[in-house]
Amino acid sequence: MAAALVGMFVGFVAWFILRYILTSFYTVDQNERAVKTIFGRAERVGDAMTADSPLGETLTEEHKQRYNYPQVRVIQPGGPYFKWPWEKVYKVSIATQTINMAIDSEDPRANMGGTILEAVTKDQLNTGLTGQIRYRAAENNLYAYLFGVKRPILHVMGYFVSVLRERIASFEAPQPDAARGEEMSIVTGVSINDLRKNLRDLNEHMERECASSAARYGIILDASLITGIDPPPDVESALAAINTAHNQISSDISLAQASADQKIVQSRRAVEIETLNAQAEVEPLTALADQLYTLQRSGPDALQAYLRNVRLRLYTHAQQIIREVR
Repeated sequence: MAAALVGMFVGFVAWFILRYILTSFYTVDQNERAVKTIFGRAERVGDAMTADSPLGETLTEEHKQRYNYPQVRVIQPGGPYFKWPWEKVYKVSIATQTINMAIDSEDPRANMGGTILEAVTKDQLNTGLTGQIRYRAAENNLYAYLFGVKRPILHVMGYFVSVLRERIASFEAPQPDAARGEEMSIVTGVSINDLRKNLRDLNEHMERECASSAARYGIILDASLITGIDPPPDVESALAAINTAHNQISSDISLAQASADQKIVQSRRAVEIETLNAQAEVEPLTALADQLYTLQRSGPDALQAYLRNVRLRLYTHAQQIIREVR
């Protein structure tokens, strides 16, 4: 009987060591962060809250009360670490991940099987959007990621899609700046063309609007990459015709401007050449007039002597002389 009790005790001790002691050691990889809970309560960093951290600056006063999560102690990469049986460790990957923005995890059949996200423009055109979202867990707000909501990526995707559709529905292209020589295009005001020409502005707007996702859900949106905006086929053909006409007109205007500029340059060059020729012809006459004026001021006989010398020089070069008889 005593041997049986000893065996049971030894077996219990061995089971306890294998079950709780040996498995209580853990490590954290380089691309991971961990949070430990004690009896279900995460280890906190004093009384620090999200609203008091730099993340709180991205929230409104109303949202600071709604998304005010406690700051928890984050276990950095390394190990081995030890935890007691009543403690639990939650590991989170902080590597950047990419997801198609049309994917709906709750309904895989939505958005054409997660390939195209539909949105309506301000002129009531139903467009298809394609693109990706890069995101990662916010290391400084892991409480929201682990315990704030059950599936934070779903909340972030829902928030992103709602903001994107609102932006598409109210998007207006920047007006051309006449001071910098920008001209109004005949296709300006067509929402599809405006959106396609301003994809960069649209992506930057989405990044600014979703900057609060780290404080709300513990997920940082690294980038919004909207790559395609496609209207219905019948609208696409009409837009193609408009764009073709616009390109033809733009080409004709450019050729006309180039031809006019070339003629203006040629005219200016011709004026410069004729001006130089006239100056070259006037210059000797001006010099001769100055010389004659100087001779006249030298005395009454100086001009006559100059004329006699000129005649003599001409006589030396002449073969025949016709002289008037007085």
